[in-house]
Amino acid sequence: MLGPDDVSLEGKVALITGAAQGIGEAIALTFANFGAAVAMCDRNADGLAYVSKEIDGLGQRVVTGVLDVRDDGQVEAFVGDAVRALGNRIDVLVNNAGGGFSSEFMSVNAKGQDALIRENFSSVTHFVRACVPHMPEGSSIINVTSIEAHRAAPGFAVYSAMKAAVANLSQSLALELGVKQIRVNCIAPDVIPTPGVPDMSEVPPRMALPIAGHVDDVAGAALFLATNLSRFVTGTTIHVDGGNVAAGGWHRQPDGSWRP
Repeated sequence: MLGPDDVSLEGKVALITGAAQGIGEAIALTFANFGAAVAMCDRNADGLAYVSKEIDGLGQRVVTGVLDVRDDGQVEAFVGDAVRALGNRIDVLVNNAGGGFSSEFMSVNAKGQDALIRENFSSVTHFVRACVPHMPEGSSIINVTSIEAHRAAPGFAVYSAMKAAVANLSQSLALELGVKQIRVNCIAPDVIPTPGVPDMSEVPPRMALPIAGHVDDVAGAALFLATNLSRFVTGTTIHVDGGNVAAGGWHRQPDGSWRP
């Protein structure tokens, strides 16, 4: 029978990338609120300082690193610092850092493409390689992808291709790391209002739920994947999208009915 301990992260160490604001911040604060010590990184030093202060106020240990997740050397150094400071272990890795820009594929030059690949895919492989040697049985890797990993995304072709690559990588890693009892899953949000994304004035008619998403909705999915509640869940994606993927090409009408 499940109990409170199955939701607890007490005694665990969680590492979250891109944690200075938005989804990463919400995940870091949620994990700390459920008992985890937190290692977090970002390029935004001020944001990290704010989140670190909040975690400290929750009574949890916290380590921060200002770094470029595209640089494997910086990643290895940060993971080493976190492991030494927080108990020689990483129980949960959340690869949240990433980003993109709107441009038709033919207008993206080689330099821009390389930046998208390194930020959205290579960063994930860097952290997995650095963290897995420090992950005990029962650990969890959570890769934040996007709804765009599962559909066409004109104007974001390379970005969405990299998110799809992470989703596929996660399935392969779930098999390779399963023998170590390390679970690997993805969370694929739709547009979530964050400092980098303006608030949605209206809920898109493609969503089944007539409400806008919130960063805490993603954090809740991450908490499920980080805890014992998901001990038998690996190699899958949780869509935090209000039913967008389910809707496909259908759109809700003003009268509540659905039409293609």
